[in-house]
Amino acid sequence: MPQTSHALVTPGQLGLMLQAARKAKGLTQAALAARIGLSQSRISHLELHAQELSVEQLLAWCEAVGLELAVGIRGSAAVSANLKTDW
Repeated sequence: MPQTSHALVTPGQLGLMLQAARKAKGLTQAALAARIGLSQSRISHLELHAQELSVEQLLAWCEAVGLELAVGIRGSAAVSANLKTDW
């Protein structure tokens, strides 16, 4: 399967992406909830209100559904190696 990246700029887009990835993995909201330690109702809520996700929850969700989270310069096709980091 080809790898695909999507630029997300709104919480609504993030929620739709997380929901689509969950469904593509064949996971119900309840099954995902059990994997990441949340309730089914919380998963449902977060798919509609992704702005309420903590970074920890987002990373756990991505892990559970096989997504990778990457951050880059808006409009850039590749992550720049010239960015200064303190880690």
